[in-house]
Formats: sequence, C-alpha cells, structure tokens
Amino acid sequence: MKRILVTGGCGFIGSNFIRLEIESDRGLEITNLDALTYAGNPDNLADLEANPRYRFVHGDVTDRALFQSLLAEGYEALLHFAAESHVDRSIDDAAPFLKTNVLGTQCLLDAARAAGTPRFVQVSTDEVYGTLGPLDPPFSEQTALAPNSPYAASKAAADLLARAAHHTYGMTTIVTRCSNNYGPYQFPEKLIPLFITNALADKPLPVYGDGRQVRDWIHVTDHCRGIDAALRRGRPGAIYNFGARCERYNLDVTRAVLALTGKPESLICHVTDRLGHDRRYAVDPTLAETELGWSAKINFKNGLATTVAWYRDHKQWVERIRTGAYRGVTQEGVSVSK
Repeated sequence: MKRILVTGGCGFIGSNFIRLEIESDRGLEITNLDALTYAGNPDNLADLEANPRYRFVHGDVTDRALFQSLLAEGYEALLHFAAESHVDRSIDDAAPFLKTNVLGTQCLLDAARAAGTPRFVQVSTDEVYGTLGPLDPPFSEQTALAPNSPYAASKAAADLLARAAHHTYGMTTIVTRCSNNYGPYQFPEKLIPLFITNALADKPLPVYGDGRQVRDWIHVTDHCRGIDAALRRGRPGAIYNFGARCERYNLDVTRAVLALTGKPESLICHVTDRLGHDRRYAVDPTLAETELGWSAKINFKNGLATTVAWYRDHKQWVERIRTGAYRGVTQEGVSVSK
C-alpha cells in the first residue's frame, strides 16, 4: 500500500494511527483531512509537518467537491475517523452529530465510489450495540444494534451506510468497532485524560452516579494496530470488534489514576448520572484475533501508567487545550465523557 487518505487525523485515535503508519511503513504516503473542530488538535501532529510522506488538508467531510478532487489524486484506501464523539454533547445537541457522522459518511462513500477508491474503512464504536447486563456475554459482530445515545445512533447509521455501499454497489467497505480507548493525545474531556489532568491539578474528579459503570479498556496503540490489520487484511463487507478483555468499573479506574498521580481519594466527587447512561460495554475480539492475526498487547496497568506519565510530561499540550490556544481562541472548561 502506497497512498491512503485519512479523515479526522488530528483527533485522538486518528493522530495515533497516522503516527503508527508513518513509523511502521516507510513507503506509505498519508493525506490527513480534518475540519479542526474543537477536538481536532493540530498540535497532535505538529512534528510531522516537515515529513514529505505526510500532508494536511483543512476541510469538512460534507464538502463533496473537495473530496472528489482529493480522491481523484488516486488513493488505495480511505480511512474514516472523523466524527463527533462526545456523548454529553450529543445529548445537548444532536444536530452536529447527524451532520458529521451520518451525512459526512455518505458524502465520503459517494466520493470514494465515484473515484473507484479500492478500500473504505469506517472506524466506529462499541456503543452502537447499546448496553450489557452484568452477566451478558460481550458484544460480538452479530449483536443487534441498539444505540442508546444520539452519538451512538449517529455512528450506527454511518455503519449501516457503509454496509449498504458494500451490498448495493459492491464497494469494499470494512467497519471496525472498538471498546473504550485511552492513551496519549486524548482530548481531556474523556474520562481517563480528564481525571489525570484534574488529579495533577488537585481538582475534583467528577464520577457519574455510583461509578460502577463497566467499560472494556484498550490502549489506543492496540486499537490502531487493529485498524491497520483490517485495512490490509480485512474481508470486504466485514465488521471487526477490537477489545482488550479488560473490564473495569469507572470508580476503580478513577482510584487507579489517583494512585498513579499520588493524589488522595478525597478528590473523588460523585455527580448526577448522565441521562440514559449505558451500564456496561464489553466486546469479544475473537474474530479479529482469528481472521486478522491481531491481538491486544498492552495490559491496562502498564498502559495506564505510561498514559499518566505522558500527561504529566505534556502539561503545555494540556494547557493549550484548556485555554483554547490550540485553536487560537480562549475557552475554559472541559467535561467528562464515557
């Protein structure tokens, strides 16, 4: 593979994926298109700006003309990371999620089909499956879709559009769904980076409800390795779940962050639970393991420790987000998610 187009590459998972590809495939050229909305941080890839194999294009996924011209350059694959992904924001206002996640995905599929782009990878989430009971088996690729938030519903719709493009037009579309990610460059509104940065600043850690919501945690590097495997070896029309078999209560994750930062548990602050909050997520990655030869390598204890160390060592990166300097504006405050 020589040339790929990535959408949303300045976000958390997209930027980690681009770094992985640049470092591991010396012949690969990457074009990154990002609208640079609030979670699209150009600081994430600033050190790659001079790399001749990396190019940044500022644009929106709903700009059909832009994508038609880009894809006409000839790419072997389009990897679609770009998405509005913050559950709380979707509860407050679903419109941006429908525009980016649904309409944007269809625009990309149309442009890729018109250009004859060989492969289209739709990067999705386990939240499309809904919630699990305490004794339910983890989500599989055959689990029925049952999204419970506007965000999850918009991603489910995007996944179905990718499925339809394969079955209707014969496009090689592949959908990946992953459990909760953590690691470097994650915008500090999500649970782990928010709690790390708050703890380091001796600020309260706002835990939803009783804190006994269960999430299956995977390091972003393992997720990106899975996306790469799906890109290169995935079956046309297939869905692959990526998870690390690492279920944890949110409250236990909170306590682990406090232990690693050397801060007291008195910083824990229980707040009113989110509307319609899913109680448990967990995915079965067996298909990806057996068919793609992929498996998660980073255990949670080590991964969380290195993540805490990264945020401790990148206080300026965090501060530029908190002040809005990364966007050239001033804005204060972030909120918790997932």
